[in-house]
Amino acid sequence: MNDLPISDVAKRWNENADQWTRDVRDGFDVYRDQFTFPAFLAALPPIDGLDVIDFGCGEGTNTRAFARLGARVTGIDLSSRMIGHARQTEEADPLGIQYHVNSYSDHCGIADESFDAVLSTMALMDGPDLAGAMREAYRLVRPGGFILFSVLHPCFITPGLGWEKDVDGQTTGLRVARYFDRSSFTEHWRFGNRPKDEDVIPFAVPRFPRTIGDCLNAVASAGFILTNIEEPQPSLAACEAVPRFARWRDLGAFLLLVMAKRPEN
Repeated sequence: MNDLPISDVAKRWNENADQWTRDVRDGFDVYRDQFTFPAFLAALPPIDGLDVIDFGCGEGTNTRAFARLGARVTGIDLSSRMIGHARQTEEADPLGIQYHVNSYSDHCGIADESFDAVLSTMALMDGPDLAGAMREAYRLVRPGGFILFSVLHPCFITPGLGWEKDVDGQTTGLRVARYFDRSSFTEHWRFGNRPKDEDVIPFAVPRFPRTIGDCLNAVASAGFILTNIEEPQPSLAACEAVPRFARWRDLGAFLLLVMAKRPEN
């Protein structure tokens, strides 16, 4: 069961925030830079002139990219330290972004139907209440507006994930296990391209496993109409830049992108 309290999730991300911000801005998050965010942008309709809210905005790197595409952007995140970093950058280089410390799964205090789009990049799998997030997104988006979000692919990034290797140590397959185990847990890791001998405290990242049915039914139950599902592969150029990405091009899906629309009436 997804039984980790939201207060504990906020505490973990506050503890992660300083190192996370440094690492992202120093280019250590190659999955984001080379794969997941380019895939998100490729699926994103034009947002120039739209009112947009970023669910789980973190330290604001992706939020600022949306603002540079011409959107009027608001970012929300439950981590006050992450929002602090985002606000510091906004003060130093203003793009007109407003940031709020809120959970994306609860009423955030912003008026109904304030936005044309709700965006979320690799954040919704880190919260315990996806159904609540979809209800809040539906409340905030105007009729005819849309939500686009990316998450770890629930069919492949399972609690029992493991790579199969041949006798020469070459990766030949992906093991998927415990797909229906929805027990929350905390995963400890650091960005993989940091120097191996570097003394860095691993991030503590709460995880809330779900099935693909859980994800899509949460969207539909909130009232959205699903319009597009994508399972992007890393580009050949990304695989050349980061060879380990080839596993996610050839053996399993890392990323799920979901787009849905709020009906006009």
